[in-house]
Amino acid sequence: MMKRFSLRNSIQYVLEKQRFVCLLIGIATSIAIFSGVSVSSPILRPDFEMINVQDSIVLNNPIPRRIAYELVDEADHINAGGKVPLGLKSKNRRILVTGGAGFVGSHLVDRLIARGDSVIVVDNFFTGKKENLLHHFKNPRYHKTNVMGTLNMLGLAKRVGARFLLTSTSEVYGDPLQHPQAETYWGNVNPIGVRSCYDEGKRTAETLAMDYHRGLNIEVRIARIFNTYGPRMCIDDGRVVSNFVAQALRKEPMTVYGDGKQTRSFQYVSDLVEGLMRLMEGNHVGPFNLGNPGEFTMLELAKVVQETIDPNAKIEFRPNTEDDPHKRKPDITKAKQLLGWEPAVSLRQGLPMMVDDFRQRIFGDKKQDSSSLLTI
Repeated sequence: MMKRFSLRNSIQYVLEKQRFVCLLIGIATSIAIFSGVSVSSPILRPDFEMINVQDSIVLNNPIPRRIAYELVDEADHINAGGKVPLGLKSKNRRILVTGGAGFVGSHLVDRLIARGDSVIVVDNFFTGKKENLLHHFKNPRYHKTNVMGTLNMLGLAKRVGARFLLTSTSEVYGDPLQHPQAETYWGNVNPIGVRSCYDEGKRTAETLAMDYHRGLNIEVRIARIFNTYGPRMCIDDGRVVSNFVAQALRKEPMTVYGDGKQTRSFQYVSDLVEGLMRLMEGNHVGPFNLGNPGEFTMLELAKVVQETIDPNAKIEFRPNTEDDPHKRKPDITKAKQLLGWEPAVSLRQGLPMMVDDFRQRIFGDKKQDSSSLLTI
């Protein structure tokens, strides 16, 4: 026979079985959780100074977007976590630049800050230098952290709804059999050569970017950067322009490998920065070649350095390095048509500004006004 329901019997049952204590604990826990977390919590605020992350930018379109520039050079990577909410009414753009203390990255940071953007720089100083950003250190929004990889950057872009720009390289073309190289060319890369770590690493980065774009609808932009020179290059980084300039200034012979007939194309850093900004803010994924189509042999480059620094500078020939590409020249038709971009600074115009910077850093000579470095 079913017992008759009564409130007294129900309360007595709960107390006897100790379920009332559990109920009270559950209620107290719920109150603590929901009263302690709000949309104004430091983890979810649009201003992320407490966790070294900031909200990003709103592009000139009705959809709020975030922008993350990936300027990773060889060993530089990023690791970041946590979801960042979109800023709905940001007047100034907030932009993350990885590798921002390096040669190209620091010039890009200058350009972004000059137009009023808030910039977060991520760099492990493997090739970057703090000196490249010292003039920005007075800004309280300067941040730095270690870096962990293109894949993590793509994961971050997915989590926060970012548009992701990958700075790839002309090295994806390897030792090209097509000249000049258009973006449709798949390249001729030795996968086990001494240069393959860098070449294949960038090719893989492009693959990952396109997979995230096609499979997860992540907005990506891909730039294939050709040889770039300018102020703030590492003085002894092994690149041909910096090598020649440093050697000529020190009265050392300029080292030419092989017969010196290998060709390269050299773009000034401000031209590259302009191309990156147009690509990132445009509507085309890419890849896009960003380079100066002016082609020089290594001997021709050495002669331009002689004209700029010392007509009596000597040239020394050494055996060529393994897997050195014979020719490299960008076809920039696509960038001209879709981005409205082409280089504005010739080698003979840009090299003196780089020489002034190198001379100051090597010998401590008085440096010219840095504002001229990016003024075209």
